[in-house]
Amino acid sequence: MSVEQNTSVNTTVGKTKFYQGEGLTQPLFCIEPGIPCQHAREQASELMGCVRDLTITGVMEDNPQLIWASHYLSALAKALMDDAEWGMMN
Repeated sequence: MSVEQNTSVNTTVGKTKFYQGEGLTQPLFCIEPGIPCQHAREQASELMGCVRDLTITGVMEDNPQLIWASHYLSALAKALMDDAEWGMMN
């Protein structure tokens, strides 16, 4: 007897875009469609760990450059999570 495996994997849909600045219409980056949602979520978690470390170091060392880096990384992590959520709804 053969057991049929579910080969359907939820993937990102590619709808999430990141804009920086007021009134801008050109996104700085967007999430590509077709990334397995589990992988996107794992990568978002890794990025958030980096965000946490950069934020703490930036505050403790009064380094605005690190704070801005954490800002952009957190936006990328959020975009990954948002697009993975869209993919999991399909």
